[in-house]
Amino acid sequence: MKQLIETIVKPLVDHPGDVQVDKDEQHHRVTYKLSVNPEDMGKVIGKQGRVAKAIRTIVYSAAGSRHGKKVYLDIVD
Repeated sequence: MKQLIETIVKPLVDHPGDVQVDKDEQHHRVTYKLSVNPEDMGKVIGKQGRVAKAIRTIVYSAAGSRHGKKVYLDIVD
C-alpha cells in the first residue's frame, strides 16, 4: 500500500525525494501518514481538496478487503 501511495503522489510533486509514507497499525485500523515537501502541499491537496480526495478513494478501494481493518490516509504538514 505504501508503494501505491508513493506511485500516485511522486509524479504530482516537484520534490519526489521528499515524499514519505509511514504506516501506523492499530487493532482495528491502519493509518498511512503522507508527508511531502511544504512547497508541494498544495499540489497534493489540490483545489478544494479534490486531488487528496481522489488519492484517498483509490487507497480505500485498493485496501477494501484488508483483513477487516479500516484504512485511513492522513496528509501531514
